[in-house]
Amino acid sequence: MSSTAVEIPGYLAGTWTIDPGHSEVAFTVHMMMVGKVRGHFTRFRGELVLAADPLASMVTATIESDSIDTNNRRRDHHLRSADFLDVQAHPRMAYRSTGIRHGGHGFVVDGELTLHGVTRQVPLLLDVNGFTRDSGGGIRAGFSATAEVNRVDFGIGTSIPMGGSGVAIGDWVQISIEIQAVLAKPQPAAA
Repeated sequence: MSSTAVEIPGYLAGTWTIDPGHSEVAFTVHMMMVGKVRGHFTRFRGELVLAADPLASMVTATIESDSIDTNNRRRDHHLRSADFLDVQAHPRMAYRSTGIRHGGHGFVVDGELTLHGVTRQVPLLLDVNGFTRDSGGGIRAGFSATAEVNRVDFGIGTSIPMGGSGVAIGDWVQISIEIQAVLAKPQPAAA
């Protein structure tokens, strides 16, 4: 185990599966220049492969685009349409890490987000929340991540002008991710 791994209490290398029942993929976007709309996706899956050296770890995840939920059925239907996510043509979005590095008070996961048929680099600011045993005897890990994407970079949505200056929906979308992962396969001990 590298000296980097020692800095993370309880760190355990291995293959981890995201537990969607204890995780959340959420977003916030400005609307009408005076407020924010918050939402989340209800169906997603992913895998983390934590290496003995955390900086060599990898993550992959997919999100079902039609699982968007903003607590407003009419708005959700519009967001699923060709005006925005176009879930018929692009049923899933995917994230694949390309590297991990130290950053600020945590880590930065460099990676590629494929959304609406477009792939762009999107770094995630990552905090490792910890590792523990659950009540069923399994081992869990917790992570929090944030990012910001410009929906226009992915060809999503139109700018709906408002009276005066400004648009009804902001271009920048803040992403907030809370992950609990379950250890599926520990890394074999070094010989």
